[in-house]
Amino acid sequence: MTRTLEWELRLGLTEDDGTTRAEAVLDTGTTKLTGHGVARCNPQDVDVPVIGDELAASRAMKDIAAQLMKAADEELETVGAGPASGPVAPPYAWSDTTA
Repeated sequence: MTRTLEWELRLGLTEDDGTTRAEAVLDTGTTKLTGHGVARCNPQDVDVPVIGDELAASRAMKDIAAQLMKAADEELETVGAGPASGPVAPPYAWSDTTA
């Protein structure tokens, strides 16, 4: 069976006084997940705004990734593919590694 899906990711960035904040919203068509990330420039470092953008955005997307993994773990558990509780050592279903 072939399936094709398209999920929309919207990412907003704001910067104020050396602090960059990111909000990422993932719309899967059936649910929306929101992730947040923050990056602060050390006052002793050179202010390079793009670095703050990249750090804050990556942290917001990492937040969404964690939410997606939690949802997948819960759904795997409901179909009997994962342990009933506690931390899971990958891979017990979909592998996190690339071949």
